[in-house]
Amino acid sequence: MPFHDQTCLSEDLPRYKGNLHSHTTNSDGHLTPAESVAAFRARGYDFLCLSEHDLYTDLSGQFDDEGFVILPGLEASAYLYADEAETLRLKCHHMHGILGTSEMVASARERFSHMERLEPLRFHGSWDGEAVAAQLASELAERGCVVTYNHPIWSRVEPDEFCGAEGYFALEIFNYDTVNESGTGYDTTYWDLMLRRGRRVWGFASDDNHNEGIFDDSFGGWVVVSAPALTRDALVRSLLAGTFYSSSGPDIIGWGVRDGRVWVDCTPCERVSLIAGGPVNAGTTVIAPEGDPLTHAEFPLAGHETYVRLECTDERGRTAWSNPVFAD
Repeated sequence: MPFHDQTCLSEDLPRYKGNLHSHTTNSDGHLTPAESVAAFRARGYDFLCLSEHDLYTDLSGQFDDEGFVILPGLEASAYLYADEAETLRLKCHHMHGILGTSEMVASARERFSHMERLEPLRFHGSWDGEAVAAQLASELAERGCVVTYNHPIWSRVEPDEFCGAEGYFALEIFNYDTVNESGTGYDTTYWDLMLRRGRRVWGFASDDNHNEGIFDDSFGGWVVVSAPALTRDALVRSLLAGTFYSSSGPDIIGWGVRDGRVWVDCTPCERVSLIAGGPVNAGTTVIAPEGDPLTHAEFPLAGHETYVRLECTDERGRTAWSNPVFAD
């Protein structure tokens, strides 16, 4: 199945850096919203979602200006407990509801209000995990939100409990907080499992910062969105379209498919991998010669790939992830 020629990140549109997953003193974070916004702005971020646990906040009126945008939202929950005492959580679904475009909000059943709490779904002993995930996603979508699925390895869920659930457009593939908390923040294996099954879902990196001071959990995972303007509508449309990349360090300057080859330009990296769906050994890696880092790589396509995506990794092990493109 061929891939048509395409440039996957527009060279003509501005790019905006943002964090889709963060917490403040409105839930279990240790910075106030104002302190968090100031910290991210100082580090060159253009937008931020304050995704408090089970609490919708909309602080866009307080913090939006020509150079910065708040994406209103919340991190909604469903929990499986060992028993009705609810002392031991066995599994959870954490899913973002990020306020959608103006059209989505206008057609919503009922929009969330600022500081509205959404009670977690609670189950005891057993659950139909996939049905619960779909239920939670549907509730968020009906309230005018676009939906992501967060940190499945940390959440202890199995693939059949969330991979087939409909209703979310992106999977959190890198969570800086849980990487440093417990080594459970890399979720690309589940991403590729879904892509191999034909599920067209984007991947995003984030901080999930709480700023407790126990370990570093800020400015370690982000997305860079190619969008025509720094507005909520433009950012959300670009997120839904997959016109962004994720990173924990390197920059992807551009990439695409041309004449049966995948190409990428990036900031200096130690290795670049083409991750592909298809038979055994689909995809390949280019490793930089010692002392000569890679800023460009190309990969010939064999013709049997079902999707391709890129990972660019620097000498410190920090990675940038493109979104996938699919065979025609």
